[in-house]
Amino acid sequence: HLLLFLLFVGPFNCFASYSRATELFYSLNEGLPAGVLIGSLARDLRLSTAGGQRPAAPQPPLSFTLASRGLGGQYVQLDNRSGELHTSAVEIDREALCMESSGATVFGGAAAVSSSPSSESCLLLLDVLVLPQEYFRLVKVKIAIRDVNDNAPHFPVPHIRLSVPENAPVNTRLAIEHPALDPDVGTNGVQTYRLQDNYGVFTLDVEENESGERTPYLIVMGSLDRETREEYVTVIVAEDGGTPPLVGSATLTIGISDINDNCPQFSDSQLNVTLYGNSSLGTHVATVHAVDMDLGSNAQITYSYSQKVPQPSRDLFHLDESTGTITLSSKVDGDTPRLHRLIILGNGPGCIPAVITVLVTIIKVMMRPPEVVPRFIANEAEGVVYLKELEPINTPIAFFTIKDPDEKYKVNCYLDGDGPFRLSPYKPYNNEYLLETTKPLDYETQQLYEISVVAWNSEGFHVNRIIKVQVLDDNDNSPVFSQQLIELSIEENNVPNAFLTKLHATDADSGERGQVSYFLGPDAPSYFSLDKATGVLTVSTQLDREEKEKYRYTVKAVDSGFPPRESIATVTITVLDKNDNSPRFINKDFSFFVPENFPGFGEIGVISVTDADAGQNGWVALSVLNGSDIFVIDTGKGVLRAKVSLDREQQSSYVLWIEAVDGGDPALSSTAKITILLLDINDNPPLVLFPQSNMSYLLVLPSTLPGSPITEVYAVDKDTGMNAVIAYSIIGRRGPRPESFRIDPKTGNITLEESLMQNDYGLYRLLVKVSDHGYPEPLHSTVMVNLFVNDTVSNESYIESLLRKEPDISIEEKQPQISIEPTHKKMESASCMPTLVALSIISLGSIALVTGMGIYICLRKGKKHHRADENVEVQIPLNGRINLHMLEKKPMEISNI
Repeated sequence: HLLLFLLFVGPFNCFASYSRATELFYSLNEGLPAGVLIGSLARDLRLSTAGGQRPAAPQPPLSFTLASRGLGGQYVQLDNRSGELHTSAVEIDREALCMESSGATVFGGAAAVSSSPSSESCLLLLDVLVLPQEYFRLVKVKIAIRDVNDNAPHFPVPHIRLSVPENAPVNTRLAIEHPALDPDVGTNGVQTYRLQDNYGVFTLDVEENESGERTPYLIVMGSLDRETREEYVTVIVAEDGGTPPLVGSATLTIGISDINDNCPQFSDSQLNVTLYGNSSLGTHVATVHAVDMDLGSNAQITYSYSQKVPQPSRDLFHLDESTGTITLSSKVDGDTPRLHRLIILGNGPGCIPAVITVLVTIIKVMMRPPEVVPRFIANEAEGVVYLKELEPINTPIAFFTIKDPDEKYKVNCYLDGDGPFRLSPYKPYNNEYLLETTKPLDYETQQLYEISVVAWNSEGFHVNRIIKVQVLDDNDNSPVFSQQLIELSIEENNVPNAFLTKLHATDADSGERGQVSYFLGPDAPSYFSLDKATGVLTVSTQLDREEKEKYRYTVKAVDSGFPPRESIATVTITVLDKNDNSPRFINKDFSFFVPENFPGFGEIGVISVTDADAGQNGWVALSVLNGSDIFVIDTGKGVLRAKVSLDREQQSSYVLWIEAVDGGDPALSSTAKITILLLDINDNPPLVLFPQSNMSYLLVLPSTLPGSPITEVYAVDKDTGMNAVIAYSIIGRRGPRPESFRIDPKTGNITLEESLMQNDYGLYRLLVKVSDHGYPEPLHSTVMVNLFVNDTVSNESYIESLLRKEPDISIEEKQPQISIEPTHKKMESASCMPTLVALSIISLGSIALVTGMGIYICLRKGKKHHRADENVEVQIPLNGRINLHMLEKKPMEISNI
């Protein structure tokens, strides 16, 4: 077969090998996700173009099928139509796939895994069937799985121990028996080793054998001495060659094994000893002790006499070869030499013996010394008496029997040494003495006393018996705080678990009795914590000075004695202020009602503002943000004032924004809305808008029916409320029959009261008073209303001359009555009555006719008044023509007719 190998350049498939003998070769990295293209069988087998020639007739579609899905088939997905081979959802792990089958090919039907013995190559083998029959073939697909650095080196054991003799020469190489393992291969495997700390005497080297395995070796770079340091502990690190490199580590303990490089040594070369001639057998003479710095059998020492020691001395003194203790082994008599020179050897394995000389001087005595025989009452061990502190006075310690062995001499005794002890004869016995205490013992003052019971006979021979008294501690001291009052401070808004202080208490007792534990008192808040062992006081939450500024509670120090003793201290904590609160107005909106014409710089109102902070942080300054040209505010007191007098008619209300800024750093601020409403005072009289002139007049036809509106007086008042409620009244009249006209006090409408007769023709002048309801003093204006009753105006100059004359009118001061409810129906009936009376006088003979005419007139006028009630604003001029300007109640000029 002709083999054709195709090289594919891409992130996943490197190359494909094709032959018409149906064999393809691909390669890809392990660990790829599902759906990665491995290769296209149709393209690589050149089946899509059928050798590059155009088919003569339509051909059936190609079909690609795995011969069977074995072990390798689960890692790939084959498109049956296109022949594209992709990775499946099962991730390929080269180490799991190939390491178990290293050196063999494992088949799973038509899919298998193959690995070379070196584990450098890992093959996935697939058998693919190509159909239909025209293209049928069995394709052998080999997929090489490339290794990636996805495994870090690891040591098989976490602790590695290596032993090096202390006399190992420089450059000694010792193999580390547990090298690191890395499932990856090639450069991704273990490449180097290093020590985290080499102590200046070690290094590592790596050797690679024929199979490629790397073994680390420990190399000694300096001299070792077990007696100086017997062990080195470090960390061995293995690193692979991947990018980036991965590492693994284990603890390496290097033990230095001992060799016999040290010999026994005596601290002194000679020891002088005195021995009384009357000493009993077994009396301790001396003990020699040599030291060997080696270990174990290398440090075993035996003691022996030198050959220079004469036999009589050997017989007199026994030497224990293990302990080096010399004792008296035979009695001293008159022939015994007074001086003995004992040369003792300290022998070690393979060493030259160490030498020490013991000179024993024997003092020959003619009499035996007094004997002191103790019988202890208190606890005693090896000559040490143990007493508890606080034992009561006269606590017995021991009896002493003092006697003369020869029974020839009188023996006395006394106590030598300092301490609260007394040795006194114990009556009625002779030569019996009692040792007791004279006052309580205090461990904290002195723990150990050394006293001597001295016995001497009449010949002046003294014997001392030394006694040590060890005072045992009792829990008689309470812990003591260094401060009874602990004053602390902390800024508010602290971080949780903030450190406050470390409490310290001491206890003079020893051992557990002096160990102090710390506890919070029952009055301490739950968010304070006190470490039992260290005494560190913390607060677990944020403190807020505005919520609580001072804390005061107790803490306890308790010792571990039985029963335990305790002491109490007081902790006070002051929470320091931080500028964490903005100024706060007592209201979001302030409203002030001020009478107009209020004097300048008068007090309008007080703006109340608070700041929960303290000191400079709580100092608040107020300022006006808008309207500062009219208003000013007192920073300290919050008093709002106007610089000028305010006029409601110019502006009825003001809206100000006040800013409050505290003194913190950085400063905090807030604003409030201030509404100033000006209250009206009666400082404006009514202003008459119609008629506009006292010289104007209106023509009233004599045929005008009673109750008809003639004209109106229209006035306005710039004030408000009752100060702007206007009342109209006629205070002066002049004319042929002036009472013929009346004015509505509420609307100012002037109506005809009675029918006009022939004698009623002429000029009527009505002086109208327009008054408000102001308090305390109403204000008013006057206007002259001129009415000319006639059919026509024939001589205007005559009328004008009458108007120019000063009218002779008497003033009628009568308070106008304004009713709140309308009284139109009463006005109807009232306006009908004069007409009925007039008709009855003229036509007394025909009551029925008069009655009918009266009813007719009443009904007719009722309709007119009804229409007038519907719109009382409509004014009817004297000439009978409706002027639209008057309907809007706007000022208008009325020219003389």
